[in-house]
Amino acid sequence: MPRGDKSKYTDKQKRKAEHIEEGYRERGVSEDEAEARAWATVNKESGGGNKSGSGRGRRDTKVSARKGGRIGGRASAGRSASKRSASAKKAAATRKRNAAARKASSTKRSTAKKGASKSTARKTTARKSSARKSTGRKMAAGRKTTTRKTGARKSTARKTTARKTTARKTTARKTGARKAATKKTARKTSARKSTARKSTARKSTRKSTTRRSSRKTA
Repeated sequence: MPRGDKSKYTDKQKRKAEHIEEGYRERGVSEDEAEARAWATVNKESGGGNKSGSGRGRRDTKVSARKGGRIGGRASAGRSASKRSASAKKAAATRKRNAAARKASSTKRSTAKKGASKSTARKTTARKSSARKSTGRKMAAGRKTTTRKTGARKSTARKTTARKTTARKTTARKTGARKAATKKTARKTSARKSTARKSTARKSTRKSTTRRSSRKTA
């Protein structure tokens, strides 16, 4: 493995080294020295890379933390009571400030979630109202179409009825005309017949008169 290659280390080990390096940097240690100390601490506690290095399968220890605690404890013991109290107060204030920041961020998140849910509800309501409006428009259009169709059917029925009535009247007129013509023809025929009868009767009367006159003369 090339010098400085960290491919054998897990993400957890890399994050741990970064935290340790940040701590040294805050105390004024240079960047290179802080990085070296951080990876030395990780190797001391893990025994190497846990992904596929020499530290795989070995339990992590806390030797460095224990050593730091012992050194810090001795330094704290050498301080006066007022300094320890001031340090404790400072730590309490820091914890309080961090808790307030966490609470504010959680409040912002919850407010944002509520706002998002309200906007979603408004959008849903708007969609429902638009759907209702479109449904109402469709129903109104359907009613208008039905009314138009009904009116068209009624007008068609009226026209058909009027046509039928006109046809019936025309047929009745034609039938009446035919009947009148038949009656006229029958009257003419009867008149002709009566005239023929009368002429026949006249002829027979004349013949009988002629016979009588001839008998008298004889």
